[in-house]
Amino acid sequence: MTLHPHLYHSVGLLVLISLSGCQSIDSDTTTLTQRPSLPPVLDGFSVESWYLPDDDLFGFVKIPSGSFRMGADQTLDSQAFENERWSPSASQGIVDVEEFYISRSEVTIAQFASFVDNTGAQVSTAALTGNPDHPVASVSWPDALAYCRWLQTVLSTSENTPAELQKLFQDGWRVTLPNEAQWEKAARGTDGRTYPWGNTPRPEAANYNASTTRPVGHGMCNSCPYNLSDMAGNVWELTRSRYRPYPFTESPNLDLSTDALFVMRGGSYADGANLVRTTTRGGADPGVRRPFIGFRVAITR
Repeated sequence: MTLHPHLYHSVGLLVLISLSGCQSIDSDTTTLTQRPSLPPVLDGFSVESWYLPDDDLFGFVKIPSGSFRMGADQTLDSQAFENERWSPSASQGIVDVEEFYISRSEVTIAQFASFVDNTGAQVSTAALTGNPDHPVASVSWPDALAYCRWLQTVLSTSENTPAELQKLFQDGWRVTLPNEAQWEKAARGTDGRTYPWGNTPRPEAANYNASTTRPVGHGMCNSCPYNLSDMAGNVWELTRSRYRPYPFTESPNLDLSTDALFVMRGGSYADGANLVRTTTRGGADPGVRRPFIGFRVAITR
């Protein structure tokens, strides 16, 4: 098996990535937590609304429908890994993505703690440790999906939910993790950029080559396509897509009884510039919890 050594070094014993696929070689053991403590005030967030951003759409951003170019061309980006190539005959492919909404920032410790407080969910104590406005980490893929299901329930039943979001839920939209194509379009837009802000590294624009996470929203990017925060760095972000070789296809029927990995994107605070590119693909075993893996949520049809 041929490794991508930089990615392997980044995620330790989490996954191996090769041209033909990847396999999990590590699992995670955690201590389950007691009821979390929640801050009485958190600047920029609504305590009454589960610590979501205090703005007109609770921090959700509409990504318009349309096509974009997915994958990496090694002739244009020498840092691209083999698993970013679209096919033997093409380095990139055109993918059409329907309109969806995505959270401007990664899910925070306070938001995740509100979920645990309301549901009694058993999660890693590490997920609730740290500053409340930092991204939650040490969460598994099922943890992230459980948060999504809970958030849909509270948003679809609360009188405080913005009317635009209420209408989406009435029309059958749902809160979930973004799929891999949705994530990449939100990160790079339609002009094929290497990083969310352009084609060259900008250490001031994202949290990478660092020792820890930073508050979400600190990396708001006016030059990014949709002004999202931390689509590069801070924490790797789980998606709902199974890790498979390209071309990308959505897999509506997931069989968790098989040994599957799920795609994570964006790199983390601990990674170098090559791993926070918009096309870098990682994979995570669904049960793994690590201090550099978190997520953001989407609202989709």
